[in-house]
Amino acid sequence: MPEPVIEALGASRRFGELAALSEVDFAVDAGEAVGVVGPNGAGKTTLLSVLAGTLKPNDGEVRFRGEDVTRLRADRRCRRGIARAYQIPRPFGGMTVLENVIVGATHGAGLRGQVAHRRAIETLEQCALTELANRRAESLGLLHRKRMELARALATGPAVLLLDEIGGGLTDAEAEELVATIRQLHAGGVAIVWIEHIVHVLVQVVSRLMCMNAGRIIADGPPGEVLKDASVIDAYLGRRAA
Repeated sequence: MPEPVIEALGASRRFGELAALSEVDFAVDAGEAVGVVGPNGAGKTTLLSVLAGTLKPNDGEVRFRGEDVTRLRADRRCRRGIARAYQIPRPFGGMTVLENVIVGATHGAGLRGQVAHRRAIETLEQCALTELANRRAESLGLLHRKRMELARALATGPAVLLLDEIGGGLTDAEAEELVATIRQLHAGGVAIVWIEHIVHVLVQVVSRLMCMNAGRIIADGPPGEVLKDASVIDAYLGRRAA
């Protein structure tokens, strides 16, 4: 059996009396694409934060390529190959799109000079941003900001890409464009863990779907099976996703 590229083992995270994660076991194989769904407050973003290192679990472990990285800071995990793109893009103002992506290559991957520049140029190409390379980042529309957020994460050279509702706020047509880009990245061998409320967008990329509720995993498997699961319907699909 192949060793998971990233995994949480008995991960728990509490905020006071609130258990945001409760003994979660979760593993992703190299090159796998996993979607994560569930109602608000289910623990989805907390799980991503624990994997990325922006939150430490109160109990349990996080392993990357077999190494215990539980106490490793987010920037150190990024250097090892764990990158994250956020729902709300936060471009570095006063800098071009290219300069923003170079930040990912230098500070995220530790590259320098022409090597970092080449990585950034290649990443812009992958994310369909080449023509906007010299535009000020803050002047971009939402779709291109999200593409830049994706490119900045990709420039770190990740083995695992954590996506937190990157499709949020886009029109259906824009979401389809973003899906095409993410599908290409996945085809290139990057493992993806993607939280998304827009389920019909998610299932165009992922081959596995996991549903969370109240800090626990309640279903995990092929998307078609998970979406028919009675516990998933009761906890998530039976109510309107906010």
